[in-house]
Amino acid sequence: MPDFIPRSEQRPIVDTSSKTLDLIYFDLVTLASNEQDTRRLPAHESLYVVLSGQVDIEVDDIMFEAVGRRADIWGGDADSVYAPVNANVRISAHGGPAEVAIAGGLCETRYAAFRVTPDEVDAVNVGSSDTHSQRRIVHLLGQRQNGRCGNLLVSELYAGEGCWSGYPPHKHDTEDGDAETLHEELYHYRFQPETGFGSQITYDEDGPVKILMTRHGDTFLLDRGYHPTVTSPGHRGYIFTILVGKHRRGLIQRFDPAHQHLTKTIPGIDAMRDKFK
Repeated sequence: MPDFIPRSEQRPIVDTSSKTLDLIYFDLVTLASNEQDTRRLPAHESLYVVLSGQVDIEVDDIMFEAVGRRADIWGGDADSVYAPVNANVRISAHGGPAEVAIAGGLCETRYAAFRVTPDEVDAVNVGSSDTHSQRRIVHLLGQRQNGRCGNLLVSELYAGEGCWSGYPPHKHDTEDGDAETLHEELYHYRFQPETGFGSQITYDEDGPVKILMTRHGDTFLLDRGYHPTVTSPGHRGYIFTILVGKHRRGLIQRFDPAHQHLTKTIPGIDAMRDKFK
């Protein structure tokens, strides 16, 4: 059943103790100048995404220096480092405060560590202001990294003011050939200004509709169902997104048949789907 975690100090935010997600790990690390964080994820591959500031990231004996080129999430594309399962990782703030998101996915194969610079991300623009569906999806760990990691997909979504994302409503909770894949998903929300808010809707074909108010710092865990989301007018929305496939890496969404016709009226839907496959 989908779950919602209001802004909280619990750490990690999601790990193997989750009652909703079996495949995903998620945490946020905030470091003061010259402060360090160390950790090892025995069962998860992971992507360390610098949300703000600059850090050195050491993965086992490999050092990635000065990772991070933006003051905050609104200041450009992310700089990230991939760490394989069971790696020893040390993050060191580089001359100032920093925040790092850790996105993990259950993985049995150990791959080599690597960096994904802002020049190497893969972005796609979807929707339009006229259809109230404008968003930019920046794939940090996507198609370009096929063969270099397991079933972990990581992206940042930037939604226009008053716009919908995850729209038309779609789901990915059933493994069904070329029609749909089974992927767990996690959303972590931010807004600009931070007083912004939105709504997260979830529903099954034969179940009740659930509507949640989303605010800066909240996290949503999705194991099944359709899940459109909307940002309130006057605020920019940001969603840090983790997807992990149960059986394969590429994601195939199934749109709600009642709203399938909208895929022909919203620009960029086919390009969005292709970027996730």
